[in-house]
Amino acid sequence: MTEKTGIPPIAWFLVIILALIWGTSFILIKKGLVVFSSDELGAWRITLAWITLLPWAIKHIRQAEPRHWKFLLGSGLLGNLFPAFLFAYAETQLASGLAGVLNSLTALFTLLVGAIFFHQAITWMRMLGIIIGIIGTSILIFSGGENTNFDNTMYGLYIVLATICYGGSVNIIKFKLTGIKPLVMSSLALTTVGPIALVYLLTTDALDKLQHTPGAWEALLYIAILAVFSTAVGLVLFNKLIHISTTLFASSSTYLIPIVALMWGVLDGEAILIWHYLGMFVILAGVFIVNRAK
Repeated sequence: MTEKTGIPPIAWFLVIILALIWGTSFILIKKGLVVFSSDELGAWRITLAWITLLPWAIKHIRQAEPRHWKFLLGSGLLGNLFPAFLFAYAETQLASGLAGVLNSLTALFTLLVGAIFFHQAITWMRMLGIIIGIIGTSILIFSGGENTNFDNTMYGLYIVLATICYGGSVNIIKFKLTGIKPLVMSSLALTTVGPIALVYLLTTDALDKLQHTPGAWEALLYIAILAVFSTAVGLVLFNKLIHISTTLFASSSTYLIPIVALMWGVLDGEAILIWHYLGMFVILAGVFIVNRAK
């Protein structure tokens, strides 16, 4: 299957909206972690996003053919469940702004996964962009302040793993789930993993914290905003973007996400060093080369 070459204007609008939504998600995770643990936050996020889209899943469940369900599960796991926990765990030690920058790797891994598993062409120029992106990632992960130790910086690798998951999900949606409307696809993908998150949530102390921990309801509000907009609404818009553009263009919102994420981080008092900006610049240069190369 070949990707479309014409990019409609609505696709550019969706990229900007997604950048604003997802660029804000990292500071919301940070606020939710004030009370809840990373696994509780991940479970809350997926559970609430699933509940948000559940009416559409129930209404349109028959639109998915039997052959689609394994791919819906794959998209649900790689595009939602695993990243929700990985990002939350990473941000227990990593600044939210830097997490947003590392998210830029999604575009690179979208290309790599497409080349390895979906027989998409990869040129030497795009490979160069991937290498540059990896160098930028190394700069970002291993450059910290004087109080940053090696164990903390390694938490950035959890975000790298999450972006690999995203790359897999993007390709599954583009090449295995065509023909299913974005809203239906998003709701059904979340339905495959939502019950897992809910069952896990009930095994944690999350509900008890709502009754006994000061600030728990405020933290849950941040997580609810994260779940509804960054996961549920963002997923629907992103699936729409994939269907009307290309996988690489759909992941190009990663150009703008770091800017939004860093802005929120700075406003929240996070220290961003010159090496962090250098790492971000190198990563985005790699992403730019990957997207522009023929």
